[in-house]
Amino acid sequence: MVYKVLVTCPHLQKTIDIYRERLVEKGIELEVPSVVQQLSEAELLEIIDRFDGVIAGDDPFTAKVLEKGKRLKIVAKWGIGVDGIDRDAANRLGILVKNTPDVFSDEVADVALGYIILLARHLHKLDQSVRSGGWLQIPGMTLRGKTLGVIGVGSIGRGIVKRGVAVGMSVLGYDIRSIPDAVQAEFGVKSVSFEELLQQSDFIALSCNLTPENHHLLSHQQFELMKPGVRLVNVARGPLIDETALVAALKLGKVAGAALDVFEVEPLPMDSPLRQFDQCIFGTHNSSHTKEAVLRVNELAIANLLQGLGVEGL
Repeated sequence: MVYKVLVTCPHLQKTIDIYRERLVEKGIELEVPSVVQQLSEAELLEIIDRFDGVIAGDDPFTAKVLEKGKRLKIVAKWGIGVDGIDRDAANRLGILVKNTPDVFSDEVADVALGYIILLARHLHKLDQSVRSGGWLQIPGMTLRGKTLGVIGVGSIGRGIVKRGVAVGMSVLGYDIRSIPDAVQAEFGVKSVSFEELLQQSDFIALSCNLTPENHHLLSHQQFELMKPGVRLVNVARGPLIDETALVAALKLGKVAGAALDVFEVEPLPMDSPLRQFDQCIFGTHNSSHTKEAVLRVNELAIANLLQGLGVEGL
């Protein structure tokens, strides 16, 4: 039997030839469309009825898309976040949804720490100055003794906590689930309320999942609670931050700097008002992207796909 499989995750697309021959031997016929960051709902609606399975990136697998995918047995999410997949609709339609949890804790936490250091020491500005013939020397901020607030203390959040502690920061943690005393003791994080974290932190790092309940988790009211001059890092999901509210906070100086690997709309639109702030550092939703991590998650996502199709693994 031949199964038709759509691959939309850009990371797997770039490395798919490693697995193509073995997948063909398993009866898997691949389709790999051109993708920049993700396919749109409209693009998926045009093609989804042809496929038995998908290895998905951050594409919107809405109820409309899933309902049109009459042949779909499995949506295998490459990576962790399944906020783009309507899981209620998938359950109703009997479509299996699987992701690859706990796979990027070191990679994303490394980037979060890198962003914290850049925001504290302005290293990106110094680089730009030297490249343009200047010799900019501006005071930075010592990290030791500062307070880092980590929102979302799962595997990635704990990695950020460990790195914050390693550079001498006091670390506060907030999670919708209770942070066990043993975890607090092992990782050196103090569990606090959401409001306490906002009020006490010099740096705030977002590493939580995106859900309908925490859309715009940080908006005008939350920025008002923060310390003047707070620095913000988002390596989670763009819609956790109300970008209109962030722009206002940057203009007022309430937020002294922001490092954003993710945005409400990706890629970041050219007319985004965030582009006017040189105290912002931008990424390309790339914090999990290392050669080692890509190969590791490829294998897990393919295994999930094959399981969902009822095919023996590679």
